[in-house]
Amino acid sequence: MFRKMHMTKFFTMLLSLTAALWIPLSYADDSAFKAMMGSSFQPIGIASLERLVQDENQLACSNVKKDQLQLSDALKSRIEKNNLQAVVLPADQQYFGNWKEGEKIAQSGKGSTWSDKSDDVNGGSCYNCHQLDKKEISYGNIGPSLYNYGKLRGSSPAVIQYTWSKLYNAKAYNACSNMPRFGTFHLLTENQLRDLMSLLFDPLSPVNQ
Repeated sequence: MFRKMHMTKFFTMLLSLTAALWIPLSYADDSAFKAMMGSSFQPIGIASLERLVQDENQLACSNVKKDQLQLSDALKSRIEKNNLQAVVLPADQQYFGNWKEGEKIAQSGKGSTWSDKSDDVNGGSCYNCHQLDKKEISYGNIGPSLYNYGKLRGSSPAVIQYTWSKLYNAKAYNACSNMPRFGTFHLLTENQLRDLMSLLFDPLSPVNQ
């Protein structure tokens, strides 16, 4: 219920952070369209107009032509390399927290909207795009199912580091990923990322039942 109440908030946040990510080239480069976007949004609370400014990743993915289904290999490689370099691994090498807290984060879509405060705790809203727990019947399928994530993949150092990096900045592995860059944009704290890691890997987590 908590997650569903904040689903709209989460997607508002996602839209603002990936502003015009999938806008066709003819619109993304049009000055009149940009002016319309600028006049349609008002800075309220923590939601500033800076959210309409695209970074290299968003511009590149917005400007893929309709007849070109993906970025050039060179551009894709550069974007992913830059994002991988932006990933910050835990200094203490502690990748895991509490899977029960991770489940709360996965269910919550709260945070980063105009009505929130800068120090409010955000949720990850993971269920909006992924299946995690078989008992949860309300989940999205934009992303792959994560059910049995740790059970199927194991917990080798390489898998653990990859998963942390994917949560921190998904564009390190998929330049035009729809997944928020939780760590890079400071949407989730390091401890929240640890809790999500436990949700994915802990044998007692519902993900691995």
